[in-house]
Parts: sequence; C-alpha cells; structure tokens
Amino acid sequence: MDLLPLVLLHAFPFDSRMWDGVRAALDPVTPDLRGGDREPDLGVLADDVLRGLDRAGLDRVVLGGCSMGGYVAMALLRREPSRVAGLVFADTRSTADGDEARANRLAMADRVLAEGVGWVPDAVLPGLVGPSPAEGVVERAREVILGQPAAEVAWAQRAMAARPDSGDVLAGLDVPALVLVGSQDAPTPPAVARELAGVLRWAEYVELAGVGHLTPLEAPEAFAATVLDWRRRVGV
Repeated sequence: MDLLPLVLLHAFPFDSRMWDGVRAALDPVTPDLRGGDREPDLGVLADDVLRGLDRAGLDRVVLGGCSMGGYVAMALLRREPSRVAGLVFADTRSTADGDEARANRLAMADRVLAEGVGWVPDAVLPGLVGPSPAEGVVERAREVILGQPAAEVAWAQRAMAARPDSGDVLAGLDVPALVLVGSQDAPTPPAVARELAGVLRWAEYVELAGVGHLTPLEAPEAFAATVLDWRRRVGV
C-alpha cells in the first residue's frame, strides 16, 4: 500500500530533532517551526508549513503534531483543510489557554528574553517526561532545549498564549485521526486527549503506558509502531 507523505510538527521548546527516533520507521517530513521577527501567531508557522509543502510538490499529506505542533496543525486546518488527508495529534489539546496558563506563558517569555534559555530545561523537563524515562531521554531533551534561541522560545510562548479554541475547526473535518497520549502526560493528561478525540469525527484514541508528554522522544518505537499500524489500517 502506498501511503501519503507524513508531516510531523515538533513540540515546544524543541525543534525537528525530537523526531529523530521515529525517522527510520515513519520517514516523516519534519520542518523546524521558527517565528523570526514576525508577529507571534501560530498561523504564520502554519503558512510556513504550507509553503514548504508547495515547494516539495506535496498536494495532500497526513499531518501530525506533538503539543505545540498540534496547535500549528490546527492553525493549518483553519487555512487549507483540503491539504490534509489524515491527522496524528500527540499530547495536545484543542482548547485555548485559560487566564493562568496564558499568564504563565507570557511570564516565561519575558524571563527567557531577560536571562536566556539556560534555566529552561530544569524548569520544564520534570513536568514533560514520565516518572521513569528511558536512559538518555532527559539528557537528549536538555541538549535540544539548550540549542533553541531565546527569542524563538519567547516568540513561541507568546504565539501559543494567543491561540484560539480549535474545536469548531476539528468538528467539521471528515478525515481519519489518531489521538495519541502518554498515560503519565501531566500538561495534557489522558482525559484531555480523550476530549480532543471526542471532538473529531473519525478519531482513534491510544495511550502509551508509562510515558509522559513527549511520546515520540520517550517511546519512539511504540510511537512509530502505533502511527504506522493506524495508517495502514485507515489507508492514509
């Protein structure tokens, strides 16, 4: 069976290296999401992804995203849903931030610009990984986070703080979707992932046992096997 190209969008505060563990099995297209000096809005990242698809001659794809990558995928669906034949949402949500979450994002953006990213791994990783991460996972995550420009980390937080609720967009889709979540995901726990699956018309829900918020980093083999099995069964 010939499967469509798979595009995977990375989480915050990472880059496309977070997908390294699934490349051999899934052969994904993995753009780096960069805001630059533009207004903080996840829609501009969605536009970048669409331009990348155009340059590569990719008409329709299976689109996936982990955490922030899921938010960018939803922004893309607002623009050109016809380009998407299937969806993989990992450890993400369809709802906008509440007041407290939004304030926390903006405070982190300000601190990163003032102090740099050196403090970020210690601040975020305990809440992102599961209770018993595999050897090397935390170290690899730390390395990738420390490689991010402070301005990009701040930009992404401000863009995520401003994102709208996407429930209306997702409810209108008529494509197969896989909603994947770590059973120990603290930022978007299984209850939130099930809520997301419930918004989608043709969603399959899968939990990866013992894994936290960064499923493709923490359990790349299980993540890839789940995605590949789903794609073969639904034919995308």
